[in-house]
Amino acid sequence: MTPTNKKPQLIDGPVGKILLNLTVPMIFGMVGMVAFNLVDTFFVGQLGTQELAALSFTFPIIMVIGSLAMGIGTGASAVISKAIGRGDHHKVKRLTTDSLILSFLLVAFFVAFGILTIEPLFSLLGAEPDILPLIREYMVIWYPGVLFVILPMVGNNAIRATGDTKTPSAIMLVAVVVNIVLDPLLIFGLGPFPMLGLAGAAIATVFARAITLVVALWVLYYRDRMITLELPALKELIDSWKSILYIGLPVAGTRLLIPISMGVIYALVASYGHEAVAAFGVGIRIEFLAMTVVFALSTVIGPFVGQNWGARRFDRVVQGVRYSNIFSLAWGVAMFTMLALAARPIASLFNDDPQVISIIMLFLWIVPLGYALFGVFLISTMILNILNKPLPSAILMVIQMVGLYIPLAYVGSYLFGLPGIFAAIVLAYSLSGIASYFVLKRVLAIGG
Repeated sequence: MTPTNKKPQLIDGPVGKILLNLTVPMIFGMVGMVAFNLVDTFFVGQLGTQELAALSFTFPIIMVIGSLAMGIGTGASAVISKAIGRGDHHKVKRLTTDSLILSFLLVAFFVAFGILTIEPLFSLLGAEPDILPLIREYMVIWYPGVLFVILPMVGNNAIRATGDTKTPSAIMLVAVVVNIVLDPLLIFGLGPFPMLGLAGAAIATVFARAITLVVALWVLYYRDRMITLELPALKELIDSWKSILYIGLPVAGTRLLIPISMGVIYALVASYGHEAVAAFGVGIRIEFLAMTVVFALSTVIGPFVGQNWGARRFDRVVQGVRYSNIFSLAWGVAMFTMLALAARPIASLFNDDPQVISIIMLFLWIVPLGYALFGVFLISTMILNILNKPLPSAILMVIQMVGLYIPLAYVGSYLFGLPGIFAAIVLAYSLSGIASYFVLKRVLAIGG
């Protein structure tokens, strides 16, 4: 196999135009990823409130696996993009291959652990005995499919490190189409298919994710020549894993705080009934959709910063950060306005229970107030990781989730009920966003 010919593509040209060209394809990929979950939520919601609540309870656990994949993927993207910026082709191939090997080894552990702990774990999250069988029905199928979740996420991060955001987005959109087709067929038993309910949603998800794995590996191996079949020396393998995990472990660890914290919040919300849990789960998924553009920007800023930092183009890094923050603030204001005005029709799409609809509307009237500064937080923490500053990024994440979100949610719940929990999210997003801006500003002043 010929050496990879990947060259730095992001170190020349207008910064704003490059970020736009990177972000637009990524938006479609992010929309696809969010749509993937929303499709499941929509069809499962037609089965009933209990089924929707069961699916909502699985969300924190799914986020745990996603956090692990994101950690490894971010670490891989950081070191690969900087290797591309330096023109070190051998290192690019070695780091890409070794990140996939590491991901595969971690999958085996999480699958076994997950299947053995379904009932005690979800009981801790507040799931009642009548909901647990529905959760098990979904998770016993979803857990074995973890391989098809983690490896494509890591592989797509490696592809994005080259500056190609179109291919990962196309891969995700194919998976969405497959999921949209299979969900109603398997959930409701249309045509020759049996009615499988929640199990059908899980099967559709696993099959669609398997397609993303096959395509991502094909792109990395045959098209981009970023995977090598040469056995590495043990020291070289360990060095690759160290460089990936130096960034990846803090990212994964702090990202794990999100589902863990969400689990605590779900347990708190569960005290208000199944309707509240179902509505909160829908609200979180709507939030992902509303913030898709900023999520896309916070993802593509990583390869941009990595390649320019590796090429010592520090002025371009600063300019890219400034453009990204301005856009995030403007987008957050626009999303708050739109969601507040369209709360009722949006809420009515997912369930016909009046109580569920009213709680979703309450979520959409309050939580989006924090989206503008939440975007600044996402961008700042991603850049800190790329710049080999995972500790400040991790501390900011801990402050947001443990120092602000959870205690404020408990206080808010005690004083104001569900509106207090939603207001706590706004405060946590806003205060951590301001703090992250100043931390990154200081790091860039010192490093550049």
